[in-house]
Amino acid sequence: MHFIAIIPARYASTRFPGKPLAKLAGKPVIEHVYEQVTKVLSEAWVATDDKRIFDAVEAFGGKAVMTRADHKSGTDRIEEAAEKIGTEADVIVNVQGDEPFIQPSQIKTLCSLFDNPSTQIATLGKPFSSMEAVKNPNSPKIVTDNNGFALYFSRSVIPYIRGEEEAVWLDRYPYLKHLGIYAYRREVLREVTQLPQSSLEKAESLEQLRWLQNGYRIRVGITDVETVGIDTPQDLERAEKFMQQQC
Repeated sequence: MHFIAIIPARYASTRFPGKPLAKLAGKPVIEHVYEQVTKVLSEAWVATDDKRIFDAVEAFGGKAVMTRADHKSGTDRIEEAAEKIGTEADVIVNVQGDEPFIQPSQIKTLCSLFDNPSTQIATLGKPFSSMEAVKNPNSPKIVTDNNGFALYFSRSVIPYIRGEEEAVWLDRYPYLKHLGIYAYRREVLREVTQLPQSSLEKAESLEQLRWLQNGYRIRVGITDVETVGIDTPQDLERAEKFMQQQC
C-alpha cells in the first residue's frame, strides 16, 4: 500500500501569525514536522498558501505545493494539494504543520489501521491522565465501538458516568483524547471534501463530525505518546525548553 504525507501549513493565524516559520532550536517549526514525518514516509509535501513558507520548505530540501488561501480546513487544502501533485497514493496522511513533536510510532500506528480494508479514515486517541484534562473543551473526546471505530467526538465529557462521583470517573471509563492527525483513503478524501458542513460539525466545531454524520467510518488507533502542538508564542517557548531538556 502506497502512503504519502501532506502537511497543511498556512501563514495566517489569529493567535500566532507565521508560526510554521517560527524558529525552534534554530530551525523553522515546519522543518521539524517534515523531518519527523519523513522518518516514516518517504514522500511528504507541505501544502501552503504562502510563498514564504513554500520557499522555506524548498530551502531545506523539502517538497511544497501552493494552494488557495480561502480553504476552510486543512482537509480541503490537502485535497487541492493531492490533485495538483497528481498522486497515485492509496492513503494520504494529514499531519498538522504545527506538530514538531509528532512521533514516528504515531505515524506507523495510523498507517497500520489501513490493514483493515473497512478503514476509510483513521485517526489517533490517547488515554487521558487526569479528570481536569478530560473536562477541557479544547481537548475533544472520542467514544469508540468494540471494533475501534469512532462513535462520536465531543468537546463535552462523554460518556457521563451515572451514579458515581466525578472524582472516580477516570477509573470507571478509559476516556480518550483525540489527537488531530488523520489519514484517508484517496477516494474518501475526495468525497468528504465535497460534503457541506453538517449540523453536528457546526454545533461542536469539529470537522470529523461531518464525516461521521454522513456515514463514513473513522478507525481510531491508540497511542501513549502526547503530541505538543504550537498554537501561540507561549507554546513555542515551552517547546524550546522541552527540546533543550531532551538534549
